[in-house]
Amino acid sequence: MRLDNFIQTAMNNVLKNPVLSVLRDINFSSILKQSNFIKRDIGKSPYLIILHFLYMFIINKRISTFMKQSSDSYKKDVYYRLLKNSKYNWRKLLLLSSVKLISKLHILQKATDTRVLIIDDTVEIKRGKFIEGSCRNLWNNKEHRTVKGLNIVSLNYSDCYTDMMLDFSINYNKNQIVNVNENYFHHKSNAYKRRVEGNNSKNNLALQMVNRVLKSGIYADYLLVDSWYAKPNFIYEIKEKGLDVIARLSKSNRIWQFTGKYNTLESLYIQTNKTKTLKLGNYNSIKYTYVSTTTTHKTLGRIKIVFIKTKDNLIPIVSTNINLSDIEIINTYKKRWNIEQGYKDLREYFQFGKEENRIYEALIARITLSFLAYNLTSYINRINNEPQTLGELFRNLECQLETLAISMELFIKILEQLVQAQEIVKRNKDLEQIILMLRVYTKKQLGFICES
Repeated sequence: MRLDNFIQTAMNNVLKNPVLSVLRDINFSSILKQSNFIKRDIGKSPYLIILHFLYMFIINKRISTFMKQSSDSYKKDVYYRLLKNSKYNWRKLLLLSSVKLISKLHILQKATDTRVLIIDDTVEIKRGKFIEGSCRNLWNNKEHRTVKGLNIVSLNYSDCYTDMMLDFSINYNKNQIVNVNENYFHHKSNAYKRRVEGNNSKNNLALQMVNRVLKSGIYADYLLVDSWYAKPNFIYEIKEKGLDVIARLSKSNRIWQFTGKYNTLESLYIQTNKTKTLKLGNYNSIKYTYVSTTTTHKTLGRIKIVFIKTKDNLIPIVSTNINLSDIEIINTYKKRWNIEQGYKDLREYFQFGKEENRIYEALIARITLSFLAYNLTSYINRINNEPQTLGELFRNLECQLETLAISMELFIKILEQLVQAQEIVKRNKDLEQIILMLRVYTKKQLGFICES
């Protein structure tokens, strides 16, 4: 075996990067090409720049800090050019990579596992004056007040053990700070399509995302939505695509009218409460009672409604699958709250909401990369024999990557010191060549060098 082959084999066995290994397993280079991340005649490979971004998110460092840590890091203008490019299809990059990761989870999933899609939206506060896509008077549930920022509608996947972010859109209201449609882009460019779609309603954005995900081949048993998206026409269109819906209903009598004598949610609950016995449940030390009824809606046909009564609220949950038991409907709808923990982890570990860009394309890119880093970490967590919380895994990955980089750099410096001793050089003429090869293969294994 040649010297360089021997060194490369040894490095492959010892020096392993979990993030880079997963990207190779899903053939990330091919996904980049399909998403229009094509290397031009000049400039750097998009694969390598995106890989640097993923390291920054996983190690939780800013560009300036990463540049200080790695002599192989690019300058800021290289990253900014990547973020602002109007031709890159960030949505396709996120969706294709998610499809690959989910397909590899099938061998770990049981037939009894319930797979769900979850639609939700979140508001990220932005204080800049000229941030494209930012709007005024957005209601923030976390702070219970109106704020200025981005309204992000997202589609999430969960199989009871692993959560992944599949798609997202930025929705505008009438109080846009900067009109994103004023800038000229070719009508066929990805940048133009992403800017225009934000003018649609949140229900239309959600429906479009579900369509894309189902066409990509991702399978789910149910779609979970909250009361904002739970409109009869929306649920009907989802049901027509072969996907059952479990949703919390708003108590508006204008939105929900049923056939028969008891045509409002309040009257249905009163009548059901009279004829059936309330059952007791418990969730996170919160006691509740519940009762169910099957009724008919003029648009949806036969549906089942479970009324959950807590100390302060009455929560009606509808299921288009009337064969589910009450407790199955309740437990399945609880999975919708997984996305709240997902947003919390994204903000804490993956810099979601901390984007410092005012250009719309750069915001889309940074949010996509945060979601992609989150998906990779969730996948690595799942394939471990003893899954940890995402926070524990994140800290372990951070330590692993930094330890690998520091340890190999120190080892190479030791070898460089040995080269200076003439008696050792005389005994081993290949030592300088070994050091050179170690540097090359170390960077390659850690993801700082790759074939374009």
